[in-house]
Amino acid sequence: MSNVITIPFSTTLLVRDTCLCLHVQRAARALARLFDDALRPVGLTNGQFSLLMSLNRPEPPPMGPVANLLAMDQTTLTAALKPLQRKGFVDVVANPRDRRGRLLLLTDDGRAVLQKALPIWESTHAALEAKLPNGDANGLRRDLQFLS
Repeated sequence: MSNVITIPFSTTLLVRDTCLCLHVQRAARALARLFDDALRPVGLTNGQFSLLMSLNRPEPPPMGPVANLLAMDQTTLTAALKPLQRKGFVDVVANPRDRRGRLLLLTDDGRAVLQKALPIWESTHAALEAKLPNGDANGLRRDLQFLS
């Protein structure tokens, strides 16, 4: 006879219906698919769009702050940069103030693809916000920012 305690199926249903982590993961995957499909015509994924947009600054940022903004470690950021570098959208250059550090430079081609992608993002985003049942996109953003 097994000494393993059986968890009731009702508990499984409770977790399915109430787990914030599960619901956020499901929503994140659905949103990622939505934006991936929308941005496909310009050759970007939603993650690449976010990464390129995070580099659209007056001065090229160091890797650390970009990784923090995108909630990833620097190793993951380095891997995410590789295809964007191959496409000529990003250059990784030495930091003149700290030779050990790297700056992330959005290239002219990177700016051009962002210019094509931005109207797609805007229309997709507006349609998504319009679908929210209570119409409170700002409240949702606030709640998600609190959790992150």
